[in-house]
Amino acid sequence: MSDAKAAGNSARLLDLHRLMRRIRAFEEAAVAAHGTGEIPGPLHVSIGQEAVAAGVCLNLRRDDRITSTHRGHGHALAKGAGVAGMMAELHGRAGGHCGGKGGSMHIADFGAGMLGANGVVAGGIPIAVGAAQGLRLLGSDAVVACFFGDGAVNRGPFLEGLNWAALYRLPVLFVCEDNGVAAFTRTESTTAGPGIAARAEALGVPAETVDGNYAAAVDAAAARLLAAVRGGAGPRLLHARTTRLSGHTSTDAAAWRSTEEVAALQARDPIATLEAALLRQGASAEALAVVHAEAEAEMRDAREAARAAPWPDPASAWADVQDTGAAGRAA
Repeated sequence: MSDAKAAGNSARLLDLHRLMRRIRAFEEAAVAAHGTGEIPGPLHVSIGQEAVAAGVCLNLRRDDRITSTHRGHGHALAKGAGVAGMMAELHGRAGGHCGGKGGSMHIADFGAGMLGANGVVAGGIPIAVGAAQGLRLLGSDAVVACFFGDGAVNRGPFLEGLNWAALYRLPVLFVCEDNGVAAFTRTESTTAGPGIAARAEALGVPAETVDGNYAAAVDAAAARLLAAVRGGAGPRLLHARTTRLSGHTSTDAAAWRSTEEVAALQARDPIATLEAALLRQGASAEALAVVHAEAEAEMRDAREAARAAPWPDPASAWADVQDTGAAGRAA
């Protein structure tokens, strides 16, 4: 189902649009802050992939959990992580969700059910499966959504995680954001066989493929799959084909893409596609512009607050660090 075919669901599309605009505005503000040196280290942004995060997470409850990737700002925001804490975390400030020590690739907000971004490709998969096993032991009907990219399916944790989840019928929705490129390498040059969905189904995990640039399609598929997962049917996989409009990091101008490819990708911008569908359904351009302006103002305020926030107390460097005992210490 494309956004254009979602007639009668205008309210839902407006919710998706508002969330996607907030994700885009957050990442554009973060990239701008990195460009001025406010944010140390490069950022991995998900500009162009907002429909996947929004379409999945709008179907989750507060007590559901997610695990994310190194490209996880959108997932965190969509799950309800606070904007101020996220921006402060990127700036390395004390008010960040991880006290300024995690940075972009390790944002977590347990209060929102966001168990953490992960700098290791496929690293979130076993964490998600373990969380699902824990929920099962607790007798909860909460579920886990596990986001990962197409590059992760060539890593061992993909096989191990899906196998374990299928074996024990764990409440996990695996979400593959397939943008067709792992860093700078085309997926088709590194992934053999018929693809991600076939690998999942070979392990006993039913899979569904959608166009991840249509928010309504992701929303509808996620609703179906999560209903099955929450109902005890075992894990499911959502394969969302999407587009990454930016380079690999905020320092990558993506000069390795041709002008023609860039134009083709931009033509599939999920926000522009959704806005076109809303206009056809009767939404006003002025109302959509207000949503855009409000998102930009929210993120501008968050950026200013992060700049003004204090740096962490140096003593906090010793907090949250595991003490492994005396074995490694000098006598």
